[in-house]
Amino acid sequence: MTTFWIICALLLAVAVLFVVFPLLRGKTKNSVVLRDAANLEIFRDQIAEMDADLHNGLLTPELYEQGKRELQARLLEDVQPGDIAGGSSVNNPHKVLAIALAVILPLAAIGMYWKIGNRDALLAGGEAAAAGGMSSTVRSDSALKELESNVAKNPQDVDSLRTLARSYVEMQRYADASQTYNKLTKLVTNDAQLWADFADALAMASGQNLAGHPTLLINTALVFDPNNPKALALAGSAALSRGDYPAAIKYWEHLLKLIPPDSEDAKMITDGLQQARTALAQGGKPGTPANVPPAGSDKIPVASGKERITGTVTLSDALKAQANPNDTLFVLARATEGPPMPLAVIRKQVKDLPLQFTLDDSLAMAPQMKLSNFNQVVLIARVSKSGDPMPHPGDMQVMSAPTRPGSSGIKLSIDTLVK
Repeated sequence: MTTFWIICALLLAVAVLFVVFPLLRGKTKNSVVLRDAANLEIFRDQIAEMDADLHNGLLTPELYEQGKRELQARLLEDVQPGDIAGGSSVNNPHKVLAIALAVILPLAAIGMYWKIGNRDALLAGGEAAAAGGMSSTVRSDSALKELESNVAKNPQDVDSLRTLARSYVEMQRYADASQTYNKLTKLVTNDAQLWADFADALAMASGQNLAGHPTLLINTALVFDPNNPKALALAGSAALSRGDYPAAIKYWEHLLKLIPPDSEDAKMITDGLQQARTALAQGGKPGTPANVPPAGSDKIPVASGKERITGTVTLSDALKAQANPNDTLFVLARATEGPPMPLAVIRKQVKDLPLQFTLDDSLAMAPQMKLSNFNQVVLIARVSKSGDPMPHPGDMQVMSAPTRPGSSGIKLSIDTLVK
């Protein structure tokens, strides 16, 4: 929306200059000055004629001098000396018109837009910009319907989805916001702020309960950005609510280092820290670990040591000719539902095939995201030409069906070319 206003201002400025500049540039000569200049020119012509007559013998020197004196006397009567020398211009009568147009044209353009333009679109881009330069929200029902229509037509439009999610939150439609954030995190997987906002909306939709899935989303946000203020604040609140006071203290002490000490947020965090420290001093003990969902969650923790998955990876005969022995081979596990980041990763090379693999919690990319946190995962084996774990055209891969941690004897045959 800022770009829109900049373009409009530039176009309006060009239009005003196009109309006003010629009016300001124009000069108007004083009519008296113009008349005197004409008389002076006539005088010069008459003198030139008399000079020619004197030279040709048509005038005697006496008559020439007499005629010259008469012309000079008449010229002095008709022409003021200051007028002859001045020739200055008077005030431009178009200047007032130019100034008036410079004021009226922008006002008329704005008024016309306000009358026949889309004012809801103005509200969609200008209301309640979120802190830190985040996307704006809409408040009117008409603007929201238009935004929902745009998202329906362009489901990959990240900016519109972000605006829609924040608008739902502002309208306290937390379930709708959670669904929208779920779509967003599938399009933008590494944005810590999105994961934190998703966790917040989901918790609000669940009666302000951060346990379970919201906690997993918070941990995902902290994986992507350990210094994200919102994720740290939510992580501390989640830890406090389950009685894990040391974790709450750790998250909030970290957060206090990142925010202005005199801010309202700092005062709230300080109060929370005091509460956690008091509870811990009175004999409070840590509760459920931060990365373990409660009973009844769709992500059921597996008993410690039973999370490992074993199997074999091979490369199909059809693709062997397209693989280089030094190409990178990734074997990873990813949650079937939840954050898209890998839960465990092995990095090898094609020359290591066939590969006997074991995936377990020791291979987790982050302590908050482990195989043991999830009931079902998908296994992926990929030959990467670029060495990047994300798929690119030309890579080769295979994806398993949903698998429970603790499974063994899984067979993965890489047989699909990424396009």
